[in-house]
Amino acid sequence: MEALGGYPVKYSGPKVKRLTVLLSMTVGIGCLFLLQTQLLKPRKPADFYSFEVKDAKGRTLSLEKFRGKASLVVNVASHSEQTEAAYRSLQELHRELGTSHFNVLAFPCGQFGDTETGTSSYIEAFAKSTYGVTFPFFAKIKIMGSEAEPAFKFLTDSVQKVPKWNFWKFLVNPEGKVVRFWRADEPVESIRQEVAAMVREIILKKRAEL
Repeated sequence: MEALGGYPVKYSGPKVKRLTVLLSMTVGIGCLFLLQTQLLKPRKPADFYSFEVKDAKGRTLSLEKFRGKASLVVNVASHSEQTEAAYRSLQELHRELGTSHFNVLAFPCGQFGDTETGTSSYIEAFAKSTYGVTFPFFAKIKIMGSEAEPAFKFLTDSVQKVPKWNFWKFLVNPEGKVVRFWRADEPVESIRQEVAAMVREIILKKRAEL
């Protein structure tokens, strides 16, 4: 085959087709890889109840079991100056409002001096035998720094505050959003009023859905 002017031109039709097919396959494989990467990428939990944590015995537990209830999440300690008063008031609140609509959730933390030095199972046993608590205990965690427990970090990120001592309290609504927090030295009565109001809302909503 000759082009204008008499110069020969090689016919490369099949080569062009093969190159086009190869490029199409490469692009297709690349798109599939990117799609798979996005699908396999772990999703960031959208709320507190979307997390999994360890219980005091080291077993994995989904916080999903508490969805639909109000939760008062507390970083507890066995040997703080506030331990006795805090445990007794928390247990009273837990018993008073009942577990059908509300729970105190205790997360031991050993980042504040020597106020929490035992193992998770010992901490739970000590609190139950000494103060008669019946609310759920979880594994001892860190709440500050790069090793902070993700579920608890969700709480602190939500309010833009990190506990500076033991027994800070975070109120989580039935949808898993943090609506309020209290420092250790704030009166229990204000906590009781707000938690009780949330529990009433949950009960009324459930009755309306019947």
